[in-house]
Amino acid sequence: MATTKPDIAALVDQMPETDKEIAAKQKPDPDKPEPPDRKRRPDNYGGASKFTGPDPETANKIFAEILAGGKESILELIALLRDPSDADFKNYKAGYVLHGLALSVGGAGKERQRRLFAETLAAQLGSDKLSKAVKGFLIRELQVAGGQEAVGSLGRYLLDEELGEYAVQALLAIREGAAPQVRKALATAKGTHRSALVQALGVLRDSESVAVLKKALGDEGREVRLAAAWALANLGDASSADALLKSADAAEGWERVQQTKACLVLAEKLLAAGKKSEAVRIYRHLQDTRTDSSEQHVRDVALRALQSAR
Repeated sequence: MATTKPDIAALVDQMPETDKEIAAKQKPDPDKPEPPDRKRRPDNYGGASKFTGPDPETANKIFAEILAGGKESILELIALLRDPSDADFKNYKAGYVLHGLALSVGGAGKERQRRLFAETLAAQLGSDKLSKAVKGFLIRELQVAGGQEAVGSLGRYLLDEELGEYAVQALLAIREGAAPQVRKALATAKGTHRSALVQALGVLRDSESVAVLKKALGDEGREVRLAAAWALANLGDASSADALLKSADAAEGWERVQQTKACLVLAEKLLAAGKKSEAVRIYRHLQDTRTDSSEQHVRDVALRALQSAR
């Protein structure tokens, strides 16, 4: 621990100003013409990036000093975060430093610091004092530096209208311990949340989610059904073949095309896993049932796969 408590506000202030702020302080030179592309860009772009990064050595010293201050210093830094739309917003420096810390604690030999950082951010998600915008920022940093210690806190935001997408992405980055949180949220999810959560289970390839995903094939929402078909195919679970084929056979139009595609993906995965008989059964079914002229390509794919599987 640091022998002297670091001055977080002063450390944050050492970050460089944005290019736009620097430009605003410079008096225009009447003899120097404006760059020809400046007027063609939107006003909110300003022809400049938000930051010219600090010297890496200087930045690393600042990050190390803040981390040496422990949880209290991280909390002070979080307290400086502001939504850009807030009246008291000054600049992006606090957010820049927090992101730098998230990257820094991911380095080799820093697991203790990473865990402290993630635990502190995760705990603050429950604070009533922080705006949704600031909580969104914290969740995005947990996507960078979070681990299993943060999944419980992130899970509570999976159904939040504003923060749900961020929470899903953070859990997918963490992976360990994420699937139970997603399954729990899916039980009561509606609308776009349902399709996002179903797809997340497919990305996680969680074998314990097979039953939940099979049930989702019968969901009233088309996007949910399609996400479930893709998820089951991505899992490569042989027991899903009958449910997938039945769902694809009953579908119409574009949904039939997409669900049939999922059946083909499952067959490919089964064949690659050495489950030849299961894969062959899927290909034969598709060859026998996709009789419309618009589905000739499916029969062709199935035929080539059957020939190569001999």
